[in-house]
Amino acid sequence: MIDMHSHILPNIDDGSRSIEETINLIQEAKKVGFTKIVLTPHYIEGYYEKQEKERKELIEEVYSEVDNIELYNANEVYISENIIKLLKEKKISKINDTRYLLFELPINIKPMNIYEVVYEMLQNRITPILAHPERYTFVFKEPDIIYDLIQKGVLMQANYGSIIGLYGKRAKLIVKKFLQNDMIHILGSDVHRQNSIYIKIPEIMGKLEKLIGKEALKMLSEVNPMKILHDEEIKLVEPTKIKYTAIERYQMR
Repeated sequence: MIDMHSHILPNIDDGSRSIEETINLIQEAKKVGFTKIVLTPHYIEGYYEKQEKERKELIEEVYSEVDNIELYNANEVYISENIIKLLKEKKISKINDTRYLLFELPINIKPMNIYEVVYEMLQNRITPILAHPERYTFVFKEPDIIYDLIQKGVLMQANYGSIIGLYGKRAKLIVKKFLQNDMIHILGSDVHRQNSIYIKIPEIMGKLEKLIGKEALKMLSEVNPMKILHDEEIKLVEPTKIKYTAIERYQMR
């Protein structure tokens, strides 16, 4: 399996706090079947701003302490109108120097410039991947925004933990809807701490296989991630718009 979203580089964002914790997180990942990890520390202008050169040096340091794992440079970039500029200045990184870039939105506020930022990335031959769409509070009320973004060329990365309710009832409900409606393209742990998400992966994989089937799960956890790492195009299944039942709306009030 390939973990497409992680915060295990030490002392760089709100993830791992030491090289020792990083090593322990990698051991946890290997134990549950991950062979490759994409390293996606936050890049938030004015807050988390480790540049590409510094991150690559940290990756080499980690490599000197572990084996039997492949690590890939990337970022989880907070939405910004400066993304192209930041790429040119080598302050942020696409996934493994491919066309793919992981970005995130504010959790509780719908950004007014999302379509403009996405359009600029697409115009510059970047394929945006939106991190954990199920976690944004405005998405529950406006799930069609995710459908629209997919239609425009944005890929979606869901968090493994959402399926077991780690981010609340709403995220659990909507990630199931997204998965069943072909609106998720890759999965990631979004791991920040030891003894958190990695140790729950066996349970989560069982639930996901039951929900979407073994073949679809392999596509999200292995096939599509490998295509991204190799800078290959992902052919999308046509998504279906989400509809809530009256009971679901009542339960999520």
